[in-house]
Order: sequence, then C-alpha cells, then structure tokens
Amino acid sequence: MKRMLYLLLFLTAALFFQACKNTSGPQESADQKTLIYGSGDYTRINPAMDEHGEINILIFNGLTAHNGRNEVIPCLAKSWEFDEDACTYTFHLEEHVTWHDGEAFTAEDVKFTIEAIMDPENGSENAPNFEDVKEITVIDENTVSFTLSAPNVAFLDYMTMAVLPKHLLEGEDMQESDFFRNPVGTGPYKLERWDAGQAVTLTKNEAYFKGEPNIDTIVFKIVPDDHARALQMEAGELDLALLTPEDAGRFADREGYTCYDMKTSDYRGILFNFWNDYWVRNRDLIPAVCYALDREAILQAVLLGQGAVAYSPLQRNIYNYEGIEHYDYNPEKAKEILEAAGCIMGSDGFYTRNGETIGFVISVAAGDQVRADMAQAAAQQLREIGMDCTVEIPVQADWGGQMAYLIGWGSPFDADDHTYKVFGTDKGANYSGYSNEMVDRYLTQGRQSADPELRAKAYARFPEELAKDPAFAFICYVDANYVADASIRGISADTVMGHHGVGIFWNITEWTMDD
Repeated sequence: MKRMLYLLLFLTAALFFQACKNTSGPQESADQKTLIYGSGDYTRINPAMDEHGEINILIFNGLTAHNGRNEVIPCLAKSWEFDEDACTYTFHLEEHVTWHDGEAFTAEDVKFTIEAIMDPENGSENAPNFEDVKEITVIDENTVSFTLSAPNVAFLDYMTMAVLPKHLLEGEDMQESDFFRNPVGTGPYKLERWDAGQAVTLTKNEAYFKGEPNIDTIVFKIVPDDHARALQMEAGELDLALLTPEDAGRFADREGYTCYDMKTSDYRGILFNFWNDYWVRNRDLIPAVCYALDREAILQAVLLGQGAVAYSPLQRNIYNYEGIEHYDYNPEKAKEILEAAGCIMGSDGFYTRNGETIGFVISVAAGDQVRADMAQAAAQQLREIGMDCTVEIPVQADWGGQMAYLIGWGSPFDADDHTYKVFGTDKGANYSGYSNEMVDRYLTQGRQSADPELRAKAYARFPEELAKDPAFAFICYVDANYVADASIRGISADTVMGHHGVGIFWNITEWTMDD
C-alpha cells in the first residue's frame, strides 16, 4: 500500500511539474540557468514579523550579513563605528543601492523597518532583538545611528535583519499588507511570480549592488511533504532539497547527486506549555520527563545517528557549558521523582496523582516526518515509565492551549540569539509561557557584557538554572541533509546551518550550474 501511495505521489508530482514548466515562470534560453529548490509552503514573505524563511536572504538585505563562518560582515552598511560612552552605533550605508522597483534605498528605510519591528502593535517575534534601541537618527540619506538604552553585544548580528522599503509599506498593516505576497527588496533575486501553493519564482537582480548572480532563475517549488520531496528529487524535478536522513541516504554515492550532511545549531525537544493548567499542577514532574527520554536511541532510530544528543540550547555555541545536568537516560530515576511527588501506579500501568492520570499530549507540525517520529518515540518511552503520553498532529499550533509541542530552535550566531527571546519572560518567541527570574538575570548579563569572560560565566549560569527548572525536555541536534544536483557548484559544505537548516543560500551569488 505504501509503495502504491509513493507511486501515485510520484506520478501526480511529475504531471504537475510538467504543467508548471509549460505554463509558468520565465522562458529559458539555452544559456540560462534555473535552479529548482524543494521548499515548504509560504503564505507570506515577511522577514520583519517572522523569523524564519530561507527565501528572505535571496530577496532582501540587512545592514550586516553573515559569512560562511557565521561572522558578521558588511552588507547594506559598508562600515560602522560604536561610541561606547554614548552606547551608539553609527552605520555608513552603501551608495547607489536601489530597490527592485528602481527606487533609491536610503537610511529612512532602515529607520522605518526597525521601528516597525519595535512597535508592539505589530506583534513581531523579532522585537526582543531591538528592545534596547532608544533612538534611531537619520543623519543623512546614507548614514543612520542607533542609540541603545543598554549594551547589546549581539546588536550587529541583529542588524542582519532584512530592510524593507518605506515607500511601499508606510501606513500599511505590517501583518496583513499585500506587500508580503509581492515583496520588493534590494537582494540578489527579485520576485517574478507567485503561484499559491505551487511555486515562488525568482529572477536575478541584474542591478544587484554586490554583483549580478550567476544563476538566472531560482524556483522555490512548494513540496511540504518530506517523502514527496525525495521522490521529486529522484525524478529530476528538483535540483536541491533538504531531506530526512533516511531519504537522503538513498542518494549517497549515486551518480549525478551530491549529498551535504551539514552540522546545524538546530535542536529538537518537548516544549511544555505553561499556559496550560496541567503544568501549573504538574510542573514538578518535568524532570521525570527529562530522565525518561533515551535520546541516543531516538537519535539512532529517527536520525540514523546524524546529529547529537542535546542537553542545552547552546551546544553549538562558543559559550557552551557542559557542566550542567544533562538528564541522561535514567528511567528508574524518573519513576523515583514521580513517586516522591505522590504519584501512584494504577492497574493500567499509568501513574495518577490526586485522582488525575499523569500524562500529556505532544503536538507536532504536519508534514515534518522527523518530528513526528521523534514525538512517537518519546511518547513510547514515557509510557514505559508510567506516563500516559500520546501524539497529535493538529491543523495548526495552539500555543496557548496545547499541552506540549515537539519544538525546534537554535541559532549559529551570537549566544543571545534564540535564548533571550525564547526563554526570557514575555519575550516575542517565548511560545511556552516560561518565566524564571534567574534565567532572565543571566540572559540579561550575557546580552549586556562585551567581556568574553563575563559572558562565559553568564552563559554557564543560564543553562544551569534552565536545567533546574526545564522549559523544554531537550532531545537532540539534527544535521541538515541536503541533496543537490551534481551540476551545482559553490555550496559551502562546512557552514553550520541554523534553525530548519536555514543558511545554505548565504553565498548564492557565487553559485554556478554546469551545463
């Protein structure tokens, strides 16, 4: 039955792709190069409000960028200086940069974008990155300064934020504007057409201020299902795709393909929803959940060993501190915690406390087979120690109502990124409702100190406190298993990828495709 389903998916995808070739996108001449990337779906392209989106870096630029070692380098800003006494960054912008519609890029666009992110009415999950900004001053059309109320060592990292055009968005709803389905940027590629649910087609920006890209057209073909993406890669309908370890393994050593098994800072774990009353009553049982997980078994079974067991959100960071509670697999310890908390084993094999069965539901995003398999494995391990745990795949995440979620987070950049706004009280990406005074204190210290020694201390104390009062039950870091047509040259194999494997396109202008 499964083989028949795969065959039907393959035939459907092949027919669809042939139709797309005949009816959409630019017509290729013999010397034009088109790269087709297997992508998740997009409902909008809004880098100011939404953090994730592999497509953002192709359409937009920030004042700064990251190189292949994830270091900050100039981009729309050609240089900058920092006045430590005034806590002010001054950026000197590249001149003669234009938006895709031909209008001039200026410092006013920078001011507009960051103020839009900072505006609480707009509800940006990126707002915590800029909460220290006290004043933005346009000095002239090519110079802009930011005065901070407190130091933020990660500020230059955060200025990789895509700058948006003021002339097209001023007065618009920053969540609902049609602009975010017809985006205009300064980046190396510009939107050609968007076929909803099918493909987003980009053509090269011949006027790109950093130099014209080599590849003429990039099609983000929408293939949300992991296995369908592998089938289309095998059929030659995709040139590049992020696949599951199992599917990527099918292409190893096959002629015509190149496999890139890349390290990431991208971890998986069980997020506990502290807005849900269940965890108000049972927060003290979370360490039992952590001890009950056989992370190595999950890593081997689901990821085929391609990743690393997780114990902290900073394991791939220079400030990683190993001397914390790792919650190594210990089912007997898990049971001891439950029983010490007054839980009683029932005849059905599950613990109860105060008449309530101990257990919860793990929600998983649709279409992500790796997360679904991890959740099922974790749920089975929890049932084995007496917690009634199940898995569901809702239509969409209910952050306020769900009990738990198979979360993914992680950043390859400054340690402040994906910690302060994820675990800090009431921050924009804190989807668990987690709050811990000591965690807040050490995250603030890490953000505000430029002294590497002081930062190291703060980022050692932060995971210590997080381990005492877990927000997540960490499971593992995942590798990014990209498979590419062997004709593609220039992919940086050693760059550590970010969340969702994002980052592979950082040097897209240098890529080429052989004939």
